[in-house]
Amino acid sequence: MPLRSRQPDAIDAARTTHAAAIFNHKLNQWLFYRQWLALKAYANAQDVQIVGDIPIFVAMDSSDAWTNPSEFFLDDEFQPTVVAGVPPDYFSATGQLWGNPLYRWDVMQQNRYRWWIRRIRAALRLYDRVRIDHFRGFAGYWEVPASEETAVKGQWVKGPGAQLFEVIRAELGDDLPIIAEDLGEITPDVIELRDRFNLPGMKILQFAFSTDASDKFLPHNFTRNFIVYSGTHDNDTSWGWYRTTATEHERDFFRRYFRTDGHDAAWTLVEGALRSVANTAIAPLQDLLNLGGEARMNLPGRASGNWSWRFAPEQITGHLAERLREATLTFGRDPQIFAGKDREAGGQSGQDQKGAGAV
Repeated sequence: MPLRSRQPDAIDAARTTHAAAIFNHKLNQWLFYRQWLALKAYANAQDVQIVGDIPIFVAMDSSDAWTNPSEFFLDDEFQPTVVAGVPPDYFSATGQLWGNPLYRWDVMQQNRYRWWIRRIRAALRLYDRVRIDHFRGFAGYWEVPASEETAVKGQWVKGPGAQLFEVIRAELGDDLPIIAEDLGEITPDVIELRDRFNLPGMKILQFAFSTDASDKFLPHNFTRNFIVYSGTHDNDTSWGWYRTTATEHERDFFRRYFRTDGHDAAWTLVEGALRSVANTAIAPLQDLLNLGGEARMNLPGRASGNWSWRFAPEQITGHLAERLREATLTFGRDPQIFAGKDREAGGQSGQDQKGAGAV
């Protein structure tokens, strides 16, 4: 409690007791920032942008919550009174109880969302664009009393909505370098918020084949301002999805949609993303390497054993590079193509040039 409430004597005692550990963390952070910023500078010099991630909520034992207690729903003991989660749905009869402390948006509004501005600025030092996870929470989020053991007895609470993003835009400029993770059950107010600030949403091709031709994840239903993925870190690899995870209906629809026998399922999805009208297409390296479920990066809900896959340099072959290059050129995903056409045609709109998203 004294540390959590940041009492000066307790902080001073901890600095003395844990001096070696604190120094070790400082050293690691210094080394990381020096190396990462050098890597980012090199990537940017090659016209490569880095996309990072901001989870909408933070952990209860995070420095964010401990140093800004007035901006969270915490009691006198610095324990949460309400926590984040999602309501019961088709996948879970009791919903998901995440346990993150929730923001006091009224307090944040009074200081013009200073904490959020600092958070985004810090992220943009590390990345060129940031994907905000659970974007729908800015329109409305599921609030659960902290005493509950499941997420059943929660309620929808209105988020800060456009007001927050007006402040962010005033601080960072009109063209916000933010990607809205708009997956899951999305209501019209979430779409309106995303589109009002021209934020690209997400399309995942592995999600496209469970229903019919009207599915919003099928490429023929896309509009331009989206980022399309063959799959993400939370999915099975595309080859693993086709062989193991997908239902027979999904496999059948996938084969009929792409006119394929399924023998090259991962690259079928990669090329499906590249040929879509979405501004940007992204393919996990596991899909480019055509790897199965053994190379899956993350299994949501599993506490350990994730994020352990690594590639070996010899896996990046000349054949792979040529195949990716050919697909990139064929589907017009190389911005240089559009720059060349612009010169030949005597001028092309900046929006069209921007539409040639990189992989």
